[in-house]
Amino acid sequence: MKYILICFLFYTVTAYSQIANDVLGVIPAPAEVTLKKGNFLIGSNTQLVYSDSKSKKKAIVLKDYLLKAYGLKLPLLDRITNKQASAIVFLHQEKSDREAYSLSADPLNLRISGDEAGLFYGLQTLMQMIKKEGTKLQLPCVEIYDKPRFAYRGIMQDVGYHIYPVSFIKSQIEMLSRYKMNIYHWHLTEDHGWRIEIKKYPKLTSIGAYRASTQISHYVDSLNGQDHLPYGGFYTQEEIKEVVAFAAERQVTVIPEIELPGHSVAALAAYPELACGDHPGPFKVAESWGIFEDVYCAGKENTFKFLEDVLTEVMALFPSPYIHIGGDECPKKRWEACTYCQQRIKSEKLKNEYELQSYFVKRIEKFVNSKGRKIIGWDEILEGGLAPNATVMAWRNIDEGIKAAQQNHDVVMSPMSHVYFDFIQGKRELEPLAIGWGYNTLARVYAYDPVPEVLTATQKKHIIGVEAAIWTEHMDTHRKVEYMLYPRLMALAEVAWSLPERKDSVSFFEHRLPKHLLQLDNTDKIYRVPGPIGISDTTLTGSVFKIALKVPVEGAKIYYNFEGQDARETDYLYERPIEIILRKGEKRQLKSVVITPSGKRSANTSTLFIHP
Repeated sequence: MKYILICFLFYTVTAYSQIANDVLGVIPAPAEVTLKKGNFLIGSNTQLVYSDSKSKKKAIVLKDYLLKAYGLKLPLLDRITNKQASAIVFLHQEKSDREAYSLSADPLNLRISGDEAGLFYGLQTLMQMIKKEGTKLQLPCVEIYDKPRFAYRGIMQDVGYHIYPVSFIKSQIEMLSRYKMNIYHWHLTEDHGWRIEIKKYPKLTSIGAYRASTQISHYVDSLNGQDHLPYGGFYTQEEIKEVVAFAAERQVTVIPEIELPGHSVAALAAYPELACGDHPGPFKVAESWGIFEDVYCAGKENTFKFLEDVLTEVMALFPSPYIHIGGDECPKKRWEACTYCQQRIKSEKLKNEYELQSYFVKRIEKFVNSKGRKIIGWDEILEGGLAPNATVMAWRNIDEGIKAAQQNHDVVMSPMSHVYFDFIQGKRELEPLAIGWGYNTLARVYAYDPVPEVLTATQKKHIIGVEAAIWTEHMDTHRKVEYMLYPRLMALAEVAWSLPERKDSVSFFEHRLPKHLLQLDNTDKIYRVPGPIGISDTTLTGSVFKIALKVPVEGAKIYYNFEGQDARETDYLYERPIEIILRKGEKRQLKSVVITPSGKRSANTSTLFIHP
């Protein structure tokens, strides 16, 4: 009986929390929510109150938001001056739980408390909760206590294959902060282009930032399909400082990535003496996709002098605790034939080229640690022996993350099987050109749990976060990046922030995400419009059906037909459940399309085959 009562109470609390999430409409779902009676109203006499300089910054953000979004100008005060008027109070408190916040609202007062990051995240929750009802701004009276599941919540943006304007980088960071993500991993160097200004080595950008042509065919194709157009660009140090400062205001840390020892052809094109051999080169910045055998020489001292100089300038620009050093996909063929590398293996008593790569990474780590920073690298840095203080970014598969955690190393889970955002989201023939393998739908991203159950409780603590990767071979414009990022970012945010028991796919897909996609629909951003909720590319067998659909974007319309042709606005407008009765031997094919309030269409028509 006790067990039944406990199960009933758990179900009741869980169901109530899900209802509260639906009412609030917040993404990611908060840790603890209790709805109370009544609403908190925001009007022209509402006071914005702060407790110190840090809380004042958050109050100013809210003041600017309310003025821009709703035309409402509110007073900014250091204390409540009118106890009869409503007040929004920001209270700065350094708590033991970093990034945690409390939000409490009754009909007269709303208070957000937390450390500096917590205040910012509480503000994001508040702005998501505000609704306009007629002429009034209001939100439910509520008690929220919230904190993140993971300390590291990020995306990786590659700009080596294609580069994007600073304004777009800022727009991504703005969206990250809105959904309580805190890491922007900036992949700045690649075989195909060096994108960061290094003043001591100007040829890195004058030569290494530009290529003569770009592959425009599929990733796995041959060298055919070149556009034969010069391409390139880089970010100046002033632009980088601007981005880093912009991110810091929004509680986002920018982690730079300088690839080594592989993916270094662009650097070798500028400074060929860094390659293996006595007279290496000449090299040219890579024009086709793939992995290249020319890498930094691990036997020459000038290689390490160069990289230490580069990293010194990088660390002066990026105050992040982590410096990403890549470490992935480094062929060993040049090292095998290089007298300098073989001498290094002999002098350091290494077994093989894999241990030579480990030596390379450990030496760089020692330098980075001497500057008070830590390295993070792709999971190949496990090969040959892992640097003692390194954090591993597991990308090839989940098992690599498991191995690193079992060796007591911190791990950021970024497996391509679940969170690679360069992978397609639907039928390949209906999606834009993308990498030649991989399929990560919005639902697949949302279902991912970064903590493998096989780990012990102690080992699980080494899973410090999750990150989605955006590799850009086939993303030649920032609009394409937006299409691949949104709305998968929203799903990733809930994976990264919310505890597994707080996640609920029905609440997310049917109640909360449609509201957020409407907000996105009202901006100039591109996003992938999901198909109707309640239908997928599948086959049903039977004779009588009643199919109920829901719009994935609030205010959108669904059109459908039974003719097997792509649906359009001239077809049936879905307004009530579709009833289907099949006669003997009859087959029907239902196709549908979503058209949003701004006129965007779902990426492809959803198809349902119905057989008797």
